[in-house]
Amino acid sequence: MVRAMQTIRELIAKPLRIEDVARELSMSVSGFHAHFKAVTAMSPLQFQKQLRLQEARRLMLSENLDAGEAGVRVGYDDRSHFSRDYKKHFGEPPARDIQRLRESMPV
Repeated sequence: MVRAMQTIRELIAKPLRIEDVARELSMSVSGFHAHFKAVTAMSPLQFQKQLRLQEARRLMLSENLDAGEAGVRVGYDDRSHFSRDYKKHFGEPPARDIQRLRESMPV
């Protein structure tokens, strides 16, 4: 599963094809999905979404990207979908979350 997680990280901005990852590991799709979920407590798609959102947050903080650009860079085609997912994951819309994080950082 480490190799699968690494592949998902490397291809963070690309659509995830479970079939391709399972084939790379010589596993069936259902076997891969079950094993991945047993190891990570989430599906491969949930894992990818979490990685994307964390990377977008990092990009907004470290590279001063706006939410739309950060979302596109991590593979979201729809900016409003990105904002909804971000708010659901972090509890606040992207701009408010980043502002709060910046205010809480030591100078």
